[in-house]
Amino acid sequence: MSDFIYLASQSPRRSQLLAQIGVAHTLLLAGPEEDAESLEEVRGSEAPGRYVARVTGLKLDAAVQRLKRQGLPAAPVLCADTTVCLGRDILGKPADPADAMRILKMLAGQTHRVLTAVAVQKGRQRVAAVSESWVRFALMTPAQIKAYVASGEPMGKAGAYGVQGRAAAHIEQIRGSYSGIMGLPLFETATLLRSVGVRC
Repeated sequence: MSDFIYLASQSPRRSQLLAQIGVAHTLLLAGPEEDAESLEEVRGSEAPGRYVARVTGLKLDAAVQRLKRQGLPAAPVLCADTTVCLGRDILGKPADPADAMRILKMLAGQTHRVLTAVAVQKGRQRVAAVSESWVRFALMTPAQIKAYVASGEPMGKAGAYGVQGRAAAHIEQIRGSYSGIMGLPLFETATLLRSVGVRC
């Protein structure tokens, strides 16, 4: 049994969610010499499910190499990636406030999917899963969208919103995994971790 894992993610929400299910973890973050953002580039007309699984696998590859380079004690490594999609359109992190407004106008009054892939590697063993959820936004006025963007919350988040923040005031319905929409589906994560001998 492993007493802790490495979390290869800068997301404070993922760290909080792991703590919620009692998983001790240490952050294993990309250094300035790694081009982590380039891993998230979409390839042509890539389907959202294939995209999120591929990106998570690439992040895990990079994290496992990072662990070896740094000579850290062996332990399972966990990576995750979340994507928001409207139909086949992948809505990533907004480039700037204007882009956040564009994305939120697309989502307002619509139901979209949130896909979060999780992958864990222990030694040569790798396990992975994808959680799929649906979120429906109410219609939003231009003033409401502008106010939400002005809060700064949309920046750095796939789909330009955080379900656990102010956006909740505009979300009519959720189907699926709330923690998955936040960025780490806890049922799937706990199942994967147990399969590689992690207590949770």
